[in-house]
Amino acid sequence: MTKLLVTGAAGFIGSNFVRYWRRSHPNDGVVALDIMSYAGNEENLSDVRAEIDFAKADIGDGDAVRSVLAEHSPDVVVNFAAESHNSLAVLDPTRFFRTNVIGTQTLLEACRQVGVERFHHVSTCEVYGDMALDDPGSFTESSPYRPRTPYSASKAGGDHAVRCYFETFQLPVTITNCSNNYGPYQYPEKILPLFTAKALAGEQLPLYQSSQNRREWIHVLDHCRAIDAVLAKGRVGETYHVGTGTEASIEQIADLVLTELGLPSSMKTTVPDRPGHDRRYLLESSKIRDELSWQPEYEFDKGVRETVRWYEANPGWWRPLRERARVVEENWKAGS
Repeated sequence: MTKLLVTGAAGFIGSNFVRYWRRSHPNDGVVALDIMSYAGNEENLSDVRAEIDFAKADIGDGDAVRSVLAEHSPDVVVNFAAESHNSLAVLDPTRFFRTNVIGTQTLLEACRQVGVERFHHVSTCEVYGDMALDDPGSFTESSPYRPRTPYSASKAGGDHAVRCYFETFQLPVTITNCSNNYGPYQYPEKILPLFTAKALAGEQLPLYQSSQNRREWIHVLDHCRAIDAVLAKGRVGETYHVGTGTEASIEQIADLVLTELGLPSSMKTTVPDRPGHDRRYLLESSKIRDELSWQPEYEFDKGVRETVRWYEANPGWWRPLRERARVVEENWKAGS
């Protein structure tokens, strides 16, 4: 039996990972840790709440983290905890550096002090910066970090902290950099649930002016399976890219949502680009496929359609969350 401590466990990817782990490893113990900020939602864990332990704590609070580690003695820590909304990072960058850099380092130090056997850190493709829409290449695990936004810069800082704790203190770490996730329980500030919620409410879907900018997409459960593979077979100290090779533009996402719901394309509207809006990300992910025999299972169009139908069937989950929105995407102004 293994015991996991999952940080950011009440968020989108963290809660899906907790649910995935309970189904795939029913004999393991899981401790879910979350600060319960605006994007944290206990409803995300309601179906497994009786099967896990829950701790409310901030990864940036060393005393609180050490207390949780001492009480539960986890073998493995999986760190999803992060501020992750690019638009909010433009308006309030300090909170992103506080959580994603200082919080990650504080968590690492607590794990070092208590002797955690494995620390896995979840990062993003955005740390590499962007690439041209017609670039034939992709980011590899050895590509240089060139973040362009407060969010991606803060995630890059956290990644560097993880690596230094391996090199300096021999803390057994692994890192995954993942492409854009989609799936159920995603907070409705992100593009797919934002578009779906607006469409279901009869509102216009706000497309950035650079509507052909592309992202690589992966279903959240394929991401969870990848982390499972890294924990089981990954080499300590290594980074693994988790990607599908499937790219789609913002406009393509909007069209998929509207088509699935039988709504007209006239519901799309154009808004100014967010400052620092990246053009494109694409990960080269042969390392995890070749070394760990992982590959994605969800076909993109089908996965998106299923996700749209999940939001349509669960308005009681997302409607209250819309009231907590921190950013109105329609209100961007050039240079602001």
